[in-house]
Formats: sequence, structure tokens, C-alpha cells
Amino acid sequence: MSPRALRHSIGQLLMAGFPGTSLSVELRALAREFSLGGVVYFARNVEEPAQVAELSRQIVELTDDDLPPWVSVDQEGGRVARFKRGFTLWPPMSTLGRSGDVDLARRFARALAAELHAVGVTLDFAPVLDIFTNPDNTVIGDRALAARAGEVATLGTAIIDELQRAGIAACGKHFPGHGDTLADSHHDLPVVEHEPERLRAVEFEPFRAAIAAGVASLMTCHVRVPAFDEHNPGTLSPRVVRGLLREELGFDGLVFTDDMEMRAIAGRMPVPDACVAAVAAGCDAVLVCSGNHDLQGATLEALIRAVESGALPYARVDEALARQRRVRRRFLAEPRPAAGPLAEVLASDAHLAVAAEMARFA
Repeated sequence: MSPRALRHSIGQLLMAGFPGTSLSVELRALAREFSLGGVVYFARNVEEPAQVAELSRQIVELTDDDLPPWVSVDQEGGRVARFKRGFTLWPPMSTLGRSGDVDLARRFARALAAELHAVGVTLDFAPVLDIFTNPDNTVIGDRALAARAGEVATLGTAIIDELQRAGIAACGKHFPGHGDTLADSHHDLPVVEHEPERLRAVEFEPFRAAIAAGVASLMTCHVRVPAFDEHNPGTLSPRVVRGLLREELGFDGLVFTDDMEMRAIAGRMPVPDACVAAVAAGCDAVLVCSGNHDLQGATLEALIRAVESGALPYARVDEALARQRRVRRRFLAEPRPAAGPLAEVLASDAHLAVAAEMARFA
């Protein structure tokens, strides 16, 4: 493989955040040199809906690949919603659990998908499939659908089904489970001490259901689970990603890391080295989200050096690229129908009525 072809292949492994409300010169340069797997929106990138829609159009044109990069966002509802002004403000997902209403969950997901489609988003890092089994867990808290595995599985698969019927790739998170933690992985490395039997019976149930429902992607968590790996957080653990997620649960969709700049990872090793370890463990794409383009470039260079040295077998990269192409083809190969005027879609009366119905269970 030529050096240029290798660089463009490796670029597909990166999901990049960026600063500001327009595409930076540095991000455009990265996309030209490496290609990119996709771009991740944060609140800092958003002024108003029309500006987001134009940004999405430009992101799709960043690369000359036959399949465009992902345009992605964390749009869960409640505390984790990057799109606010001009969009429907969704209550937290715990309201759906308290409602016990699967039809309401479906109507929510259809409305959410319509608003994401209207501004050009193709991948939503949602729903949360963690189970709120620990009331002291503030990082998950009301982001979780429910405190019982079966309820999370039922509601989560309903949301996945409706998002994906509408052409939005869903991403269930955070495997192998962030629901029973105390530490926040944004700041420290949480540990889940349960025995394997409990984890398989409880934490895994929503992920097993999502896989059966055809979820496009899952996200790992930066949580150490000694029952499966005494040393590595899930994101960096071949036992977790390959052994459990791929081999035991049979998942063959995309595996994304959580943001590799979170302190659970970045506080213990350099981000570029961690990204190499994550891909080696079986992840198909790494998220480097702060918008530090020097760090993103260093991550891609580290991945290239690892392949060239043999530390990261190209067969592992090729596997990730094949999986990416398969999932992108499923969602991005055909032009999607126009969404209609933004004012008729975003925060429409019908969507606001769904949000109000959810809010009754707050």
C-alpha cells in the first residue's frame, strides 16, 4: 500500500471534534491529508439551525471518498443535547422509563430523527443503554432510561428502531456498562466490581437486545471491569471488545470509543498511544473531540507508525475499514429525501406535544 493510501485509510478511524461555528482551516487540511471517518458536533459548534445545516453540507464534502464522512452528535435529551436553540428541548430519558410507554418512546425517536435529518446529521450517539442501578451515579443519572434491565432493553430498542428507520444510525452506549459507577470517567477511571454472572444477566441485557435489533454501532466506556480485565478500561481491553462484544455477543457493527480525551484515559497515557491501543483492542473508530487538531494529527501519525512497525497489524485496520464501509453503505449510500423547511420540522407543534407528554413524567 502506498503511503498516501495508508494515510487515507487511517484517517477513516478518526471522529474529530472542531472549535467554533465554521469548519477550521486545520480540519480541512486534516481531511485533505488523511480523509476522515467523521465529525462530531458539540454545543460550541452551534449558532442556529440553518448554520448547522450548512455546516453538515460542508462536512459531507470534506472528502472525495465515494461514501461521505459521518456527521454525528450526542443528542440524547435532557442534560446531553448539543442542539438547543431552535430545536425541540427534550426532557431526560428517565421520563420515558417512568412513563413505561413504548409508543411514547417511538414517537420521541421519530421526532428526534426528523430534526437531526433536517440539519444533516447522519449518526446520533444515542440511546444510553446503561442501567441506573446506582442512585449515586451522577454521570449517568437521568440519562438512563430506567433502573431495570428489561425496561432499558425494551425502550432502547424502540428508540434504535425508529432512529434507524428514519435513516439515522444509532449508537448504543456505554459497553460493558456505566450504570453502576461512582466516579465520572470524564475525570477519573471508574471501576465496576460485579461478578461476571451478574454483568451478563443485568448490564449486558440492553446491549444484547440492541444487537438483536440491528443497532448500527455501539460505544465503549472508559470503565475498568476487573471481572473481565483487571488492568485495562473497556475501551482498551481486547477481552471486552473482541472477547465479549464481538465473540460472545456476536456484534458485527461499528464500535466507537468514547472521547479519548476524557481523563479516565488521557490522565493515564498519551491520547495517541491510547488510540492505537483502542484500535488494537477491536474498536473501529476513535473519538478525539476537543478540537485540538494538533492532537488529532498526532493520533493519526501514531496509528500510521504502529501499522508500519507491525505493532498494529494492518489486518485489524482492514477489518475496521470493512466494517465502516458496510455500515456507511447501509446509511449513507443513497441520497436522503429533503427534510423540508427547517421552520416546519424543528420544534414543530407535534414535536413539542411529544416533549410535553414526556415532561409529565419528570
